[in-house]
Amino acid sequence: MLPNPYSPGELPRVLAGRDEQQNRIRGYLSRIGTYGEMGGPLLVFQGPRGVGKTSLLREAQRDAEGHGFITAWVSCRRSAPFLPDLVSRIGKAIETADILSRAEKGRWGLRLERIGVEIGVPSVVKVSASASADRSEGDAPRGARISALEDLLHETSRQVRGRGGAGLVVFVDELHAAARDDLAVLLNAMQNLAGKREDNPFAVIGAGLPSAPAALVKAATFGERSTFLTLPRLQPAAAETAVAEPADDLGVHWTSQALQAVVAEAQGFPYLLQVLAHATWEAARPSREGVVLDIDDVNAGLPVADDQLTTMYSARWAAASDLEKKIMAVMAGAGSTTVTRAEIAAALERPTQALGVPRERLIDKGIIEPVGHGELRFTMPGFDRYIRETLATGAPSDATDLAPGRLGAGRRRRELPPASDGGQDTPRP
Repeated sequence: MLPNPYSPGELPRVLAGRDEQQNRIRGYLSRIGTYGEMGGPLLVFQGPRGVGKTSLLREAQRDAEGHGFITAWVSCRRSAPFLPDLVSRIGKAIETADILSRAEKGRWGLRLERIGVEIGVPSVVKVSASASADRSEGDAPRGARISALEDLLHETSRQVRGRGGAGLVVFVDELHAAARDDLAVLLNAMQNLAGKREDNPFAVIGAGLPSAPAALVKAATFGERSTFLTLPRLQPAAAETAVAEPADDLGVHWTSQALQAVVAEAQGFPYLLQVLAHATWEAARPSREGVVLDIDDVNAGLPVADDQLTTMYSARWAAASDLEKKIMAVMAGAGSTTVTRAEIAAALERPTQALGVPRERLIDKGIIEPVGHGELRFTMPGFDRYIRETLATGAPSDATDLAPGRLGAGRRRRELPPASDGGQDTPRP
């Protein structure tokens, strides 16, 4: 069998439909490359899980490195500081770039250690016992940590620029999960360095769930001055490209009906596209060039795709509170793409205000999202079907005890309807 070119949960081989966002990032970084000055306020891409935020940032990282930037990548985790990782990643980026002489590396390593200790990092390269004995991670006063981070960003970006590079770009993924104090330190450091933007050739680009803007404002009120861009679902043409091109590169093609069926099922979600395309490939098992994937292959792979999605859906359900589950059950049973807050409140016989906290928690978790005035929808296509079919297998009426695996036991085999294209089922040109 030819290697499967689709990778659910990993970076796609073809990043389709993101030209507008990529151009926005290039324009943001062009100020650094052209003028040698700070790119601007924090640039944040927001959207639900599975819409391709990390893939966009990774592509931007590769593009930035191709244009002479040194980059550092950190991914935030709940209740965990990210500044220690940031210090380490910047240090490794400078070392990997090999822009310093041996003597300079030694001096820079010592400087990096001192900055790390000031930020509150117990060890960056190899901090001496005397320097770290009385320090614990994150215990430095905030003012001192801000100054230390300013020094790190300023000195690193100037080192890169002075050696002929464009500057420094820091990528912060899962921004919504960032520790508030660390986020406050980052925002304050950027705010202070912006006062002398011509001396600080760096930029910070982040990505997170729709709750990321609120997290930034809670960390520092001027966090609202960050630039927020919503990453939309893919348009059908871009979704077709994301599925078809990786197969085309291996000499395997999709029929128009098969391709359109997958695109319609995924509803513009890059992650779901990868799951469906991966399952189709595994079912067809193409072993040579010239193989054509048709609607029968899509339907043959659908049970595998459904099982994978069911695992994800059941985990989301298990992590929800009782009231959150009731809200989701009402939304799933509404039979429409969107549901108003008033409809949910009426179905649960509660005032709308009483549902505010669980509703916001579901939004923070990336399970539902607001669309329009007072309307909500599930972020991931298919989750509503999972809830309906699981409830139909005999879960309690209050929808508080849906066990993982019930969907697989009670689900009828389903097939995707072929798209209408005049009766032709030919390979996509």
